[in-house]
Amino acid sequence: MIFGILAFVVFAAILHFFIVHFGKMGRMINAIPGPQAIPMLGNMHTFQVNTTDLWTLLRNFSDQYYPIYRFWGFTMPFLNIRHPKDIETILGNPKSTQKSQIYDLLMPWFNTGLLTSAGRKWQVRRKILTPAFHFNVLQQFVDVFIEESERMNQILKSEGGPLIKDVLPLISEHTLNVICDTAMGTSLKDKGPHQEKYRQAVYDMGHSLVERLIRPWLHPDWVFFKLPPGWRQSKLLKILHEFTTGIIKERMSYHDSTNGKFLTGLGENLSKKEDDDLGIRKRRLAMLDLLIAAHRKDQIDIDGIREEVDTFMFRGHDTTAMSMTFTIMLLAEHKEIQDRARAEVKEMLDATDGKMSMSTLQNLPYLERCIKESLRLYPSVPFISRSPEKDLKLSNYKVPADTTIHVHIIDVHRDPQFWPNPHVYDPDRFLPENCQGRHPYCYIPFSAGPRNCIGQRFAMFELKAVVGLLLYNFKFEPVDYLKDLLITTDLVMRPAHPVRTKFIPVETN
Repeated sequence: MIFGILAFVVFAAILHFFIVHFGKMGRMINAIPGPQAIPMLGNMHTFQVNTTDLWTLLRNFSDQYYPIYRFWGFTMPFLNIRHPKDIETILGNPKSTQKSQIYDLLMPWFNTGLLTSAGRKWQVRRKILTPAFHFNVLQQFVDVFIEESERMNQILKSEGGPLIKDVLPLISEHTLNVICDTAMGTSLKDKGPHQEKYRQAVYDMGHSLVERLIRPWLHPDWVFFKLPPGWRQSKLLKILHEFTTGIIKERMSYHDSTNGKFLTGLGENLSKKEDDDLGIRKRRLAMLDLLIAAHRKDQIDIDGIREEVDTFMFRGHDTTAMSMTFTIMLLAEHKEIQDRARAEVKEMLDATDGKMSMSTLQNLPYLERCIKESLRLYPSVPFISRSPEKDLKLSNYKVPADTTIHVHIIDVHRDPQFWPNPHVYDPDRFLPENCQGRHPYCYIPFSAGPRNCIGQRFAMFELKAVVGLLLYNFKFEPVDYLKDLLITTDLVMRPAHPVRTKFIPVETN
């Protein structure tokens, strides 16, 4: 009986393989170049490597099979693109807003929040959340960016003398403070141990998700959560969800205690820092306030609020911390560029007695170019994935609907066809005259098209505030060099090891 069942399963698997590979869809996919697949396994054996080797393998495939290649995960095809024309076909098409099924692995963490949802739900959530990132609201958030940046600088100064820091932990503590204070309306200044536990869980969760992604036999939840990797992820999910649930409860309790009076006319008169009659500081408009207001109108349930809070807590602090880390390292290795950026910041701040403001941040064009060039070389999110709803053509190949298509941002950003000397750090690439004629989809650090990053202006202001004040107060010197950098395949572009920089105090008078 057992052998009969086993024989049937093997026969069914072989039949399915032949149907997939030699049917219409399989013939279309196999017309696209890519590494040799073997029966049943596809290319999965190739990807059973550690996460740093996986990063290198993907970069090599991208160059070897330029500009498009395919590989097979058992009987599931994956296409990989890097040419801006192909990227525009995918990201610029309103019919291609559907995320691919690899995002299903994020469901236990984010469920169907703005990152993972599609269709009507995504449109409704985007509409609810967009006002939280309006320019007028960002003006209110700038005070938090500057306040938190000043606090970080004071902490560094208090340690005295030149000091060597592992950059990422230093920065991510403060970016998490910022996203909580702005988007969530909650301060983390008295939650140090909980914050550290959350940040470590984010890091471990990324590693867990990648390991699961490259092992398709772990994709079904009913398999994964019955095995040790699933048990470990369950513990991480408990930490992540408890942290965000606590933030939601705190903010909802605040609005309950004030009878929801600050949820009416959101965006009006919320920029003032006042104490209400309960002695509670009235905060600026926060993304979480919009979600709570929508909940009171029955537009979103409690689970929906947590979906968005989980999404923005991760996307709002980890990606920004990565960008700051790489910008600091690049400036440390390029003294002339660093000095020029510092001179620009110093000129602005000396005129205002060292006080930064929204006006200051809007008048730092060279620093902004430095950050943009850093995002070119080290985009915080190095790849995204889509599943177009209709057949289309990419690089003259026919691609069937619902195929998983990976857009490799890191590779188009370093394509020598569009970026001469692509590995050279040159902020002047982003001078207006040098941007003319450049394909709009060869630089997409915040994605592009209908599903572009809702918080990209938020991120740029925060990046300029943090890096600008650090430049004003410190010189950067490299300790660990980018040429020795190992990248681990993750949800974000993450170093596989500590990356240290020396911070040397400078006279600011």
